[in-house]
Amino acid sequence: MLTDTEIRKAKPTEKPQKISDGGGLFLLVTPHGSKLWRLAYRFAGKQKTLAIGEYPSVGLADARTKREEAKKQLANGIDPSTAKKAAKAASQDAAANSFEVIAREWHETHMANKTEDHAQKTLTNFEKDVFPWLGRMPITNIEAPDVLAVVKRIEQRGANEIAKKAKRSIGQVFRYAIATGRAVRNPVPDLQGAFVPTAVKHHAAITDPVQIGALLRACEDYTGHFATRCALRLSFLVMLRPGEVRKAEWSEIDLERAEWRIPAAKMKMREEHIIPLSRQALTIFEEIKPLTSNSRFVFPSVRSNARPMSENTITGALRRLGYTGAEMTAHGFRGMASTRLNEAHLFHPDAIERQLAHGEQNSVRAAYNRAQYLPERVKMLQWWADYLDSLKEGAAVVPFQRKSA
Repeated sequence: MLTDTEIRKAKPTEKPQKISDGGGLFLLVTPHGSKLWRLAYRFAGKQKTLAIGEYPSVGLADARTKREEAKKQLANGIDPSTAKKAAKAASQDAAANSFEVIAREWHETHMANKTEDHAQKTLTNFEKDVFPWLGRMPITNIEAPDVLAVVKRIEQRGANEIAKKAKRSIGQVFRYAIATGRAVRNPVPDLQGAFVPTAVKHHAAITDPVQIGALLRACEDYTGHFATRCALRLSFLVMLRPGEVRKAEWSEIDLERAEWRIPAAKMKMREEHIIPLSRQALTIFEEIKPLTSNSRFVFPSVRSNARPMSENTITGALRRLGYTGAEMTAHGFRGMASTRLNEAHLFHPDAIERQLAHGEQNSVRAAYNRAQYLPERVKMLQWWADYLDSLKEGAAVVPFQRKSA
């Protein structure tokens, strides 16, 4: 029988040499100096050899253990070489059908028509909160308790919205796996009732006319970066999401036609969005043009003209002005405009919804709305800008008059 000392002292020669440990186990020392464990055995009348591993990664004791395991397989009529190949194939198949592999495939397919921000956030959430626990598991081995543990872990740090999105995305991955023949059931619906319902939290927005006026004056007096001040002022006027404002590109702005066209690829609902520009909005673009017209972005990052303004810039400016997250958010400018315009009863509700770029499920109606309401939206955004000016100047708030029948 071999000893570790003998194995360490074994030197390579011109020809491969076999050093026996007994029971068919031997160490093969190659001319290049490799020391490989092999097991000689007979199966179905044929002489065969099983590769066990390389020394010192596989030590003497481990090699002997594998020899005994192989002998048990032989006693049960199993060819150790065939069993090893089957185990390797099963491992490769499990890896190819792991949750992470299928999730990344789903992400690449499903996110092709989503905004870059949305796609990246979804992948980041998977990499941070899901893959560390479910990633390596074969998707067919994942059960409802496994998913529940992942979602609960996210909830425990207070990220309820991320937890909800993670649960929804995991369910979508399972549906994709079922559709592509790599799973037979989706365990996510089994989690129904396993979570405490959370109240829908809307983005905080100032809607009181007097308070809107105060916010307008505060933004006019903002002493931070000039581009940030312009982005703040523009946010009142265009009814856009914060990401759409900060990623504005000069190629999208037509100052002569007083129009901003955001391509479908950048919009949440994946369709081109037209923003009529009021006189006040045009003034803001004219003011910032000398500063950033040499950049792709209207509001570039302070660190690089090649990137847009940070997603936290407008929110940070509001905090510097003294407004808390419970009072006003970057998303709140949309709620502000929607509330006041709907209460004015001067414009068709569909025109307001269209300007907010909310999705229209009926494609025929969506096309009709785009054609019908653009002239009204031009008037609406100019009226809104003039109304904001009156509030900024501290004009007395006059109740809106209902539009006559």
